[in-house]
Amino acid sequence: MDPQNPTPLKTHLVSSTESPEFTHLTSSLTRSTIIALDAEWKPLRSHHPTYPTVSLLQLACQLGHELDSVVVFLLDLASLPFPSIWELLRDAFVSPDVLKLGFRFKQDLIYLSSTFSSMGCDSGFDRVEPYLDITSIYQHLQQKPPGKKAPKETKSLATICKELLGTSLSKELQCSDWSCRPLTEEQKTYAAMDAHCLLEIFNVFREKVIKEGILVHSSSEHHPPIVNLGLKQVLLEKFDICNKVVRMKFREAVDMVRATDVSNDISAVEGTAIVTQPRNTQPMDEFLLMVASKYGENILLGESDKKPKAAKRKGKRRSSVGYKHGQYDDDWKGPAPWDLTVGGDGHPKFLCDVMVEGLAKHLRCVGIDAASPYSKKPESRELIDHANREKRVLLTRDAKLLRYEYLIINQIYRVKNLLKNEQLLEVIETFQLKVSEDQLMSRCTRCNGRFIQNPLSTEEAVEAAKGFQRIPNCLFDKNLQFWQCMDCNQLYWEGTQYHNAVQKFIDVCKLNE
Repeated sequence: MDPQNPTPLKTHLVSSTESPEFTHLTSSLTRSTIIALDAEWKPLRSHHPTYPTVSLLQLACQLGHELDSVVVFLLDLASLPFPSIWELLRDAFVSPDVLKLGFRFKQDLIYLSSTFSSMGCDSGFDRVEPYLDITSIYQHLQQKPPGKKAPKETKSLATICKELLGTSLSKELQCSDWSCRPLTEEQKTYAAMDAHCLLEIFNVFREKVIKEGILVHSSSEHHPPIVNLGLKQVLLEKFDICNKVVRMKFREAVDMVRATDVSNDISAVEGTAIVTQPRNTQPMDEFLLMVASKYGENILLGESDKKPKAAKRKGKRRSSVGYKHGQYDDDWKGPAPWDLTVGGDGHPKFLCDVMVEGLAKHLRCVGIDAASPYSKKPESRELIDHANREKRVLLTRDAKLLRYEYLIINQIYRVKNLLKNEQLLEVIETFQLKVSEDQLMSRCTRCNGRFIQNPLSTEEAVEAAKGFQRIPNCLFDKNLQFWQCMDCNQLYWEGTQYHNAVQKFIDVCKLNE
């Protein structure tokens, strides 16, 4: 994530129950009334008979009302003894005093429960409550016309962060091997940001709710007069009220027992489930209680969630273009469509799909033609047609594209590396591309266009930028030259960012060696 005013994250890697980090974790869980949850695991091939093993669990604890009070704990499940942390996590997951945030966390909980069960921790985890999903917050924050339903499309967390926070959440490391140790610094930062951004989004939601007074108005409507309800609603309403009274009385009893220091491990029966009360937690304030009541939900795992579903095998269809299904190799064979021996023009050209859009910008920075799809969500056939029409090699990380029957050989390459710098070196080496210092920053990183031949003066640049781009005032006295993209009209100049970028790619491509 690249916020305009980044605040250093307070991140702690917990790899031992005897460490100060673990002590800090247990203390923070008792002082937090809202925590954000996320998990990471090594990806498995599709239709695998078992669930993935969770390697890292992220807990972001907000100890106050401000974001600078957030502490992120990365629980290294490859090192921690499962029985020693199972009860601590279970208590946090079901504590009525802690609101849990997540982004489609049910899948994470299924994998987490399976991981703990395989390590001898009874039934793993079967619930998280009270729980608030970020997708529910996002839908509430959308401004929709009265009478119209919110769109059913669920957006990615990266898209939600971009819209609500104005920041970019990189997902490059999502599919990295989280079982390898030690974790890289990039993996730790990625994992911490994934949990921390959930609290950032919630605080945006908090500000809007408080500003609009939504919960104040709705609280008086939450319990309508029983005389206006039907029998079913009356019974449900009475049950809800009784349940809240029992919870309140139970908390009072727990406080009395704790005051006598007789026991810190007390169980309460709610419905048919026995839930252990977390140790010495602080109750949620009135705002969080109302949020949990109005927008919250519970994640409950059933028996069907404990075993992976058997995959249905689809019959293979025969190809009609001389390519046998399943025989396409993601190792490059060549020649490339721009090769002179097959009638090409000798100029390397690529088409980068959305999974390697960061690679596209890196290729442009070193002067290589790297186009992007015409639409944000192109169909597979559109990508193939685009690559064929312009004699480009399609770069992707989507293995499914390799299995389509209408692929033409030497028109697609699956990038193996996850990080942009490593992807760039992989492409340069695979296709034997020649990169020189003179080529650096010779293409528009925004659209892949070429620059005008003659540079603009400051006065000409200011005139050309009117209406779509602002030239900083500090550049007026520096007598700089400006270059303009011939396709999108974006202006560039040789400032600090330019020189930093040139030096970066000199180092990445090892042009000085």
